[in-house]
Amino acid sequence: MTDTPSRGTLQVKVALVTGAASGIGRAIALRFAAEGAATVFADVNETAGTAAAEEAARRGGRARFARTDVSRAADCVRAIEETLAAFGGLHILVNCAGVIRRATVAELSEADWDLVMDVNTKSVFLMSRAALPHLASVRGNIVNISSGWGLAPGPRAAAYCASKAAVVLLTKAMAIDHGSQGIRVNCICPGDTDTPMLRAEARQIGQPDAEFLADAARRPLRRIGRPEDIADAAVFLASDAAQFITGTALVVDGGGLA
Repeated sequence: MTDTPSRGTLQVKVALVTGAASGIGRAIALRFAAEGAATVFADVNETAGTAAAEEAARRGGRARFARTDVSRAADCVRAIEETLAAFGGLHILVNCAGVIRRATVAELSEADWDLVMDVNTKSVFLMSRAALPHLASVRGNIVNISSGWGLAPGPRAAAYCASKAAVVLLTKAMAIDHGSQGIRVNCICPGDTDTPMLRAEARQIGQPDAEFLADAARRPLRRIGRPEDIADAAVFLASDAAQFITGTALVVDGGGLA
């Protein structure tokens, strides 16, 4: 969690963050709670997700965990219902749950293709569909987490690149479709960020963590991202400071794509 003191940027808001048990999702959910939002930590990992929500509560935030398999429509609906029951509304949805399988099309199994597309892309559709009626009533907003590889491809990551590119255009399509309801929809495209998923990626391609992270740091700002860097961007996009921003893909990558 960032050391920057809370400014109460999201006071009186209610947020649901998927993938909130670890990595970027956890950092976003913790930061939202610190900024005053009542925050639901949604994840399939009950142990880590509960611990993250409890940490937010110990720091003075309003938080609870909702076990959610984001690839299942019934789970997504239930997560929204639990949010409404616990906090009386929903203003912000952050779709952050994600997985990666490093493989070419020739190497990729159908099961891994389905897994990546279900968790990274289908989940955005399912969670957003469940949330949109409630967001419309409060002129709420959605922040999707895509990737730099949703804008420019990388090697041996065919399914991941396809899934994250789909998130970028789904974001823009929803911004067009739901702008008349006052709903803003944006996405963030992070570069390499130091998370458990990034370190698992190194193992998938057989590269030592230290070497993999050193390669990832070869960008203009000379470091890899921190989860808190992405959380800062998410707070901005979710806040009233971004009230005239919708349909955008905000790159947060230390200059990597540049």
